[in-house]
Amino acid sequence: MRQTTLGQSDMSVVAAPLGAMYMGTKLDYETSERLLDHFVGLGGNFIDTANMYAHWIDEQWKGGESETVLGEWMRRRGNRNDLVISTKVGIAYDDVPTSLAPERIIEECDKSLKRLGIDTIDLYFAHRDDPNVPQEDVLGAFAKLIEQGKVRSIGASNFTTDRLAAAHEIARLDGLPRYEVLQQRYTYLPVAPGGYDGPQVILSGDMIDYCTRARTSVMAYSVGLGGAYGRYMETGLPPEYDIPSNHLRMKVLQEIATETGAQLQQVVLAWVWSKPALMPLIAGSTPARLDENFAAMDITLTVEQIDRLELL
Repeated sequence: MRQTTLGQSDMSVVAAPLGAMYMGTKLDYETSERLLDHFVGLGGNFIDTANMYAHWIDEQWKGGESETVLGEWMRRRGNRNDLVISTKVGIAYDDVPTSLAPERIIEECDKSLKRLGIDTIDLYFAHRDDPNVPQEDVLGAFAKLIEQGKVRSIGASNFTTDRLAAAHEIARLDGLPRYEVLQQRYTYLPVAPGGYDGPQVILSGDMIDYCTRARTSVMAYSVGLGGAYGRYMETGLPPEYDIPSNHLRMKVLQEIATETGAQLQQVVLAWVWSKPALMPLIAGSTPARLDENFAAMDITLTVEQIDRLELL
């Protein structure tokens, strides 16, 4: 089972963090509890959520549902000390604006702690960069939370390489906590030119290189494209990925899946795990899906297979 240390922190985790985005909304409590039990039964110990998950699903949801379900499950199981929990702050939900203002970070941390029913958040992410707030002030707010024992380490999500590097330098010069983990959108297929212009920042090669040099771990989200790899033969590619070169990539992916006896998504996950410092967020609406994703950790791609995947 793959173990990794989060950046330069003292936290060691199984390198298959579970994304809890839809727990409490798309996935009701009973389903969420069953999946969480199954995940830890497989050996997982790292669970990722956010304060705003998942308010956009339906008007009845206001945000905080995922944290609440996770907190209730930990209370019932009494397993808090066996887990590493990450959550996030900075993106709007309900009446909370998008902001990394210091007072917003501190206020939202307290709300997340209450919903989760814990004293300390192991890894607290800035969910999105906020150019309207000096990075010194953002890191200063995180420093205060760490001093108070409410947070152990911090991470950044949807940052550019330049902004992450600048934050690291500010942390070094001012004696502030550094972002130990970058969480970014990433999958095997590149997006078509102009195919995506949303707020999520896609992980690039220069980001991977920088994080490797800076000893910053990388968590990749949306790796499985919501199951699109498994549906490829029936539905094709999502519009933002539907370009000729990606169909060639899918052909290579299918060849390697045949060679390894794995599912297409498992090969994609194994490919992400093959890169230094990277780990994919895994998810699944059924225990069987979690089994498939978790089992991909045991797939070791050869150098030749990786080269073929990356040749295009």
